[in-house]
Amino acid sequence: MDTRQLRTFIAISEHGTFARAAQAVNLTPSAVSQQIHALEQELDTPLFNRASRPPSLNLRGLQMLETAKKVLSLVDETRGVLSERRMTSTLNIGSVRTSTIGLLPRAIVALRKEYPELNVNLRVGMSSSLISDVNADRLDLAVVAEHSSVSRNMLWSPFIREPLVVIAPPGTPEMPVKQLLEELPFVRFGSDVPLAALINNELARLGVEIEEIAEIDTIPAIVECVAAGLGAGIVPDIAVRENGRDMLTLPFGDPQVFRQIGVIHRAGSAKSELLVAMHNKLAEMAGEFGIFRREPT
Repeated sequence: MDTRQLRTFIAISEHGTFARAAQAVNLTPSAVSQQIHALEQELDTPLFNRASRPPSLNLRGLQMLETAKKVLSLVDETRGVLSERRMTSTLNIGSVRTSTIGLLPRAIVALRKEYPELNVNLRVGMSSSLISDVNADRLDLAVVAEHSSVSRNMLWSPFIREPLVVIAPPGTPEMPVKQLLEELPFVRFGSDVPLAALINNELARLGVEIEEIAEIDTIPAIVECVAAGLGAGIVPDIAVRENGRDMLTLPFGDPQVFRQIGVIHRAGSAKSELLVAMHNKLAEMAGEFGIFRREPT
């Protein structure tokens, strides 16, 4: 098996017939047939349904097509690195709906300045589906909170460790946090994510008796409600760092509670250089709370 056979095989799938594929790869139709025959002999399985005209990929052929594309992508990337050309690759990124998602566009732009030929695909989703997609190699990395369902073949590395803060409407007089949370209506972060559990557990530990006025599943919406005067809330520092709108901001927890967000990827990825670079760009955008990685893992 060699890369010429794989490129010919992919060309057949893209152009529909052996004859059109031959034109695309600058071979004769007989040479294309010989390459495919040799590939099938080496794999000891037919890749085409030859009962149809033109021949179509069978199930094994479809599986081989996916593998061939991955192999050639890795070969092309390796050649670029070894010849010291600029890196050409695609980075498939997933992210949960976190308040740190605002860091991603800036990190991607900064990374592409270093790797101008880099292509980036970004998708937002739930942490469970993103982790599954990383495990299945449909995503190269995902931005998620520390997660108990991470398997041994994947690595989670935090890029930000930031404090949680209590926020109250503009003009609220400063007072002890427990008193503030018990006197003002509470806008709860209601979501099945680690951050919500972290907040609720600390409230219970501190023995705070809250009067809930709303339950909202996004941090930006909580900030908007508090800024409008609906009540108090608890959010990550990044949610109000650049524009606190004159809201009262106090440390949450005793000692102050911190949360971590990181990137998860498969161990031993062929794109380890890019993954570390992406991680460190996110840490850079996180400012004083950023956590950098020094070596590819």
